Amino acid sequence: MTGSRVAALGHYQPAKVLTNEDLAAMVDTSDEWITSRVGIKTRHIGGPDEPVDELAAHAASKALAGAGLQPADIDLVLVATSTAIDRSPSMSARVAARLGMVSPAVMDINVVCSGFTHALATADHALRAGAATRALVIGADKMGDIVDWTDRSSCVLMGDGAGAAVVVADSEDAAVPGIGPVLWGSVPGMGDAVRIEGTPPRFAQEGQSVYRWATTQLPPIARKVCEKAGLTPEDLAAVVLHQANLRIIEPVARKIGAVNAVVARDVVDSGNTSAASIPMALSKLVERGEVPSGAPALLFGFGGNLSYAGQVIRCP
Repeated sequence: MTGSRVAALGHYQPAKVLTNEDLAAMVDTSDEWITSRVGIKTRHIGGPDEPVDELAAHAASKALAGAGLQPADIDLVLVATSTAIDRSPSMSARVAARLGMVSPAVMDINVVCSGFTHALATADHALRAGAATRALVIGADKMGDIVDWTDRSSCVLMGDGAGAAVVVADSEDAAVPGIGPVLWGSVPGMGDAVRIEGTPPRFAQEGQSVYRWATTQLPPIARKVCEKAGLTPEDLAAVVLHQANLRIIEPVARKIGAVNAVVARDVVDSGNTSAASIPMALSKLVERGEVPSGAPALLFGFGGNLSYAGQVIRCP
């Protein structure tokens, strides 16, 4: 086995939809104010009876069905999340139990908004090393549980959801890598620009600092991700960035130079779902047929810890 590929994707969102008009009845804001600043129209919010692992399990079940696999076929479960309230059992262990898995390795990865791309790289490395044969990689977050609903600058951003990918080993005769090399890193000295702190935990960020960092520092890094995959930005069929807000997504995508690519804009309907945002947006693009099977897509997560991770994958 010399590599890995994404065999199938799945996503899930709670049924409750919170519109900008709903938020305007809660805090001093308006649809025009929210749309003009972050581009978000709606977001899904889970109830108290919908824990993170339930969202994750729904997305995982959809991905498993798409791959034609049973839970028992999976030997590694990675869940990227920053909204797990309990320290143990982990979200990955709870997802494995919900799905009735037999004896998978289970691990949570907390890199906040870039968690899924970190987890996908970790699964790729495990399969390349022969430590696993089939992995379930999930990004799942309930940002509605940790946002301050009285703070109009942050509560308008957040949503809940989960996205999942089934990752399987590639055979030696694979023409191109299904999952390309990861490029990842962070800016530790600015890590407190995005925070989830306190008891109970609350989300806070220095919005202007994050915006400047994302729009100026990340495009050249994303182009290097393409270079590591042996591609140019013009070769990309899709660009799926962390769905932070449109004021970040659109200029970053433009500066990357992926002129032929579909740019995911799921943030408009889903808000910022942290680690769930990339797999959820990609799953929807593939489900709608906007990206053909085998087409190269850039996945690039960034945000909390001022961390980033990206890779080019071939769409299932």
